[in-house]
Amino acid sequence: MIKTNYKVVGVMSGTSLDGVDLVFATFYIDNSSKWVFDIICCETVEYTSSWRLKLSNLINNSITELKIIDEEYTKYLANIINEFILKNNIKEVDAVCSHGHTALHQPDKNMTYQIGNKPEIASLLSQLVVCDFRAQDVALGGQGAPLVPIGDKILFSDYDFCINLGGFANVSFQDNGERIAYDICPVNIVLNYYVKPLGINYDKEGLLASKGNINQTLLNQLNELGFYAENHPKSLGLEWVHKNIIPIIGSFQLEIKDILRTCIEHIAIQICSEINIKKSALVLLTGGGVYNKFLIERIKALTHHRVVIPSKNTIEFKEALIFGFLGVLKLRNEVNCLKSVTGALHNHSSGTIFYP
Repeated sequence: MIKTNYKVVGVMSGTSLDGVDLVFATFYIDNSSKWVFDIICCETVEYTSSWRLKLSNLINNSITELKIIDEEYTKYLANIINEFILKNNIKEVDAVCSHGHTALHQPDKNMTYQIGNKPEIASLLSQLVVCDFRAQDVALGGQGAPLVPIGDKILFSDYDFCINLGGFANVSFQDNGERIAYDICPVNIVLNYYVKPLGINYDKEGLLASKGNINQTLLNQLNELGFYAENHPKSLGLEWVHKNIIPIIGSFQLEIKDILRTCIEHIAIQICSEINIKKSALVLLTGGGVYNKFLIERIKALTHHRVVIPSKNTIEFKEALIFGFLGVLKLRNEVNCLKSVTGALHNHSSGTIFYP
């Protein structure tokens, strides 16, 4: 008889480089045959300055260099996960389900590479590990991203739109019986980039941005980027930001606060242009960008929808939680990757299972 109750550790590292998100959760099927989750404990382990620097420069490394970093990162990540398990006195784990960290993502070239997904991680943890969720989808002609929408569909079905504000903003929603999802625009990956020269990792609550002025010419150029006119499925990566966003902003000699203010407006416009296609909707916002109060103010100002900001655990750990759920679906050999989202040839059960 197939299991209906799972205890898993979900692990996520995003492009904003805040750190490694870890969540220990149970997933079970209730009496109405609906999947339910319970977050038992969760934590974000901040990256050391050396690792943050190394990860931010991954795109400048050759494949050979990435493989060396991959070995180092696998050990580093395993140590973080082990400490989390010990610290929280977790005795029973069905699986550790880890996204790893994206080093290279070029689905148009049939390439994606997440470090931290080497087979050795299972032995280092002495746990069954489900990981490397993107590679199979790219091999099937998909974007390999976003992967969270299957979790949105099953675990957060009460909402019309689920939007994550992380390194990038991405959205997922039901349309004519299919789950649709795609990246909208860069968020923290750009905002954080421009405050680093000030010696800070992020603009707390968007306070600095709120003091800046919009440069209308820059705003227009950002809004006219070709990506926004493309049909889904579509996804963004660090490479796209450095090729498209940074050069445009760099061509203007602006104060940092004005860059931030213009980018905030750009982000709010792009997000609201996607969700305002519906007359009335319930919108769930999660991810670190939710703490940028000024960004949230601008989003609320540009939409007529009801915007919901959930509990702290859901805000910060929804992606890690859903990667835990992706692992559960993989263990059950059930679909965890949707062709309507990624553009792959067919729905499939993605990920690799490593045994200790």
